[in-house]
Amino acid sequence: MDRKESAAGPRGILAAVLTPMDEDLKPDHKAFAAHCHRLLAAGCHGLSVFGTTGEANSLSVDERLAALEGLLDGEVPVKTLLPGTGSCALTDTVRLSRAALEAGAAGVLVLPPFYYKGIDDDGLFRFFAEVVERLGDDRLRLYLYHIPQMTGVDLGLSLISRLIDAYPGAVVGTKDSSGDKGRIMTLCREFPDFSVLAGTETLLLETLRGGGEGCISATVNVTSRLARHVHDAHTSGKDEEAEALQERLTELRASIEAYPVIPALKQLMARLTGNEKWCNIRPPLSELDEETAKNLFSTVPLAELL
Repeated sequence: MDRKESAAGPRGILAAVLTPMDEDLKPDHKAFAAHCHRLLAAGCHGLSVFGTTGEANSLSVDERLAALEGLLDGEVPVKTLLPGTGSCALTDTVRLSRAALEAGAAGVLVLPPFYYKGIDDDGLFRFFAEVVERLGDDRLRLYLYHIPQMTGVDLGLSLISRLIDAYPGAVVGTKDSSGDKGRIMTLCREFPDFSVLAGTETLLLETLRGGGEGCISATVNVTSRLARHVHDAHTSGKDEEAEALQERLTELRASIEAYPVIPALKQLMARLTGNEKWCNIRPPLSELDEETAKNLFSTVPLAELL
């Protein structure tokens, strides 16, 4: 059994789950659990909560911990969860990661510390090493979250190799949201026992073909059924069907990301569920204005969503 098989981590289609907010812009725990159940019913294999799409860096540590408890109380299957636990503060990352492990989550998705710029690989290695060492838990399955357009931090291949060698069985995968197909294919090729998940469903089929595990994507909040069809067609060996489905999935993603993605997804969820609370979003993000929302609904085919 190779390391990837023994890790038994998230595979397939994972949504980077939106966080519904109430009128006071606090996480709505009941709506959050209901959305997670909705995504699983629509075909998601797993749920990446408290990531970029989930507005995690606009939430306090205590709010994330309370929301995680809300998911457990809402009977969301904990083994489907890959919580984002990264923070600029090492101790916050450890605290959040420990809570996820104790809850029984499938793993943790960890951003690099992103405030200070110009940090070299030694500094980044020390951060992740401290997380692993301070947790000291054999259950840890840590996924590196590479999203340089947001963090300004590059998780280079030499750093990833160093972490894999130092912490086999603990540092087990990555969500790569760079959008760089060449990098993702290189990761799949150079680290065959490492779980590679693309950060966009536009690269889903190519990632699967390259030996990766699938995708963790924002727009899977509304494209989950179609993304699952791509995955299943590929795993069934139906290549032509998978390619046709992937082409449509890519088109659908493009129609959504023509707008500010998180506000657009929340507008779409409001329309799909009939619950206008879905439009609530924390500053510094803003709701779509009325004209932009109207254009969104005219260009994105609601009948194909979820």
